[in-house]
Amino acid sequence: MKRHLVSTADLGRDDALLILDTAEELSQFSGRAVKKLPTLRGRTVVNLFFEDSTRTKTSFEVAEKRLSADVINFSAKGSSVSKGESLKDTALTLQAMGADAVVIRHHASGAPARLAGSDWLHGSVINAGDGTHEHPTQALLDAFTLRRHLNPGAGRDLAGRKVAIVGDILHSRVARSNVHLLTTLGAEVTFVAPPTLLPIGIDTWPCEVSYDLDSVLPKADAVMMLRVQRERMNAAFFPTEREYSRRYGLDGARLARLPEHAIVMHPGPMVRGMEITAEVADSPRCTVVEQVANGVSVRMAVLYLLVGGATLADAPRTTELPEAAQ
Repeated sequence: MKRHLVSTADLGRDDALLILDTAEELSQFSGRAVKKLPTLRGRTVVNLFFEDSTRTKTSFEVAEKRLSADVINFSAKGSSVSKGESLKDTALTLQAMGADAVVIRHHASGAPARLAGSDWLHGSVINAGDGTHEHPTQALLDAFTLRRHLNPGAGRDLAGRKVAIVGDILHSRVARSNVHLLTTLGAEVTFVAPPTLLPIGIDTWPCEVSYDLDSVLPKADAVMMLRVQRERMNAAFFPTEREYSRRYGLDGARLARLPEHAIVMHPGPMVRGMEITAEVADSPRCTVVEQVANGVSVRMAVLYLLVGGATLADAPRTTELPEAAQ
């Protein structure tokens, strides 16, 4: 699976650090007048999105174009998929057109793994979110942001850092990817949620579980707030929005309970007034906008390593980047 990025569980510590260190170097180009690199010139990358997306789709497209790739944006709406075409036939069509990599977001958990494990595509498969399963590049950009604030420097991990992930764990692919990646990097993860929003078998996951947000905050180096995903719910998981916000929302009073160095994160989109107040969302300790910027660098690193010729297994530890394209 090293030719693909389907799950953060597939990444070892060295793999994860290689991506983060490469992203750190690539981030230097974002401040230049000419931001492009010639790495993927002549390569075709297809963004295959079966679900709506703003941040992830735009971030991948920016990353691909900064690496000089030929980019094709495919949306299920208005395509043959709406006429009943299967994932297999869509993949075979893209392969026939010469796609070197496919970035896929799908409503069905396991769709990217199905593509990666099949012979339908000969290029790399990058998971941009599949159902409630995983979202590996989001976890990587979260880890990148955490490392910059808590333990900056190439080759460094997150050993001993405490991260609280709060909210709708049950439906969150971000939470699943983060718990794998952050623990691989040495962090201690605590999930905070009402019992109804925790998945079955959570006791087997490499994390702690708490139902009391106030008791977790004073010990956290970072708190990650998650949106309640109503579009994936088919039942009432809590009494009212007001009750949920009172128990599990992050407001100014709770922000003050965090250590001074602690940061507030959110994968987006935020629902202000629900899981996070406007006061906290707009505070200097909130890294939401920074995460979006870091996402471009991290996705450039993933594309650079997977599509640019080197795999995560054989890429050199010290990445020598080419000069910016003229």
